[in-house]
Amino acid sequence: MAVRPIVHAPDPILNRKTVRVKAIDASLHKLLDDMVETMIAASGVGLAANQIGVPLRVAVIQLPEDEKATVLINPEVVKREGVREVDEGCLSIPGYRGLVRRSVKVHVKALGVDGKPIKIKAENDLLAEALEHETDHLNGVLYVTHLVDKNGLVKVSEEEEAEDGGEAEAPKAS
Repeated sequence: MAVRPIVHAPDPILNRKTVRVKAIDASLHKLLDDMVETMIAASGVGLAANQIGVPLRVAVIQLPEDEKATVLINPEVVKREGVREVDEGCLSIPGYRGLVRRSVKVHVKALGVDGKPIKIKAENDLLAEALEHETDHLNGVLYVTHLVDKNGLVKVSEEEEAEDGGEAEAPKAS
């Protein structure tokens, strides 16, 4: 396993839709291991492959309470319900956060690390936010697209960003 450099905006790979995985092999498992290690080293909650310069449709998510990361191969959001506003950041746009619109409920289908189909449902929590955030990355969409106020990016200190977990933060009470 290796920690890989994280690609920062405005790198064009972040704005391109990723390519579906056709084969789950040793090289993909190595990539996934590297992604998990990179995400943990960056204090992130999730990481999409294009964030480390690999244009494949894979992402990993590990919430603070999880013992291991969830691997999503070829994920697709199949259902969204409701709208909520959450404070969000991104490892590819370090030092900034912003209030974005996300769904209340999210249903995702994907393949797991073993190649078997998985379905994940999340509602009004960090997992729902991370699922949308990472699938957006794989579709070439950055969170700033969803800003409530287009001028609403806020500069944060490195300490604040490390405390918040980089990718996404738990929703704040309204």
